[in-house]
Amino acid sequence: MQVWYTLLLVVQILSAITMIGLVLVQHGKGADMGASFGSGASGSLFGATGSANFLSRSTAICATVFFLCTLGLSYLNTHGATRDVSSSGSVLDQPVTPAGAASAAASAAIGAIPTGQPAAIPAPAATPASAAVPAPAAAVPPASAAGK
Repeated sequence: MQVWYTLLLVVQILSAITMIGLVLVQHGKGADMGASFGSGASGSLFGATGSANFLSRSTAICATVFFLCTLGLSYLNTHGATRDVSSSGSVLDQPVTPAGAASAAASAAIGAIPTGQPAAIPAPAATPASAAVPAPAAAVPPASAAGK
């Protein structure tokens, strides 16, 4: 089953890339210079219906292949043998089980969180009088002395 899954995945990727390239190469219906001046007014709402060219048919074939590969991949993912036998249902239905050193470290860190009241913040120590900063002296002379 793994071979089919890989094969379908490769075909889906190739068809997607091919379809993107084909869409980018195609010439749009409204891209003619005359269409902007009203020459295409006789067409229907979505353009004149005519025979499809090679590019549009190739795009349709690539889209069909892409759609069928998507359906096949979803079927193999749901019912295929690549799925783990021990898992039942969704991942969300399975219980969480800690495994490995990372979860053990996380459990230890969670247990180390203090749950009590925080300690009181100590009051700042009093500064001695000798360490007090003196008041700044007047650096600017009085205005009357400066004018003379």
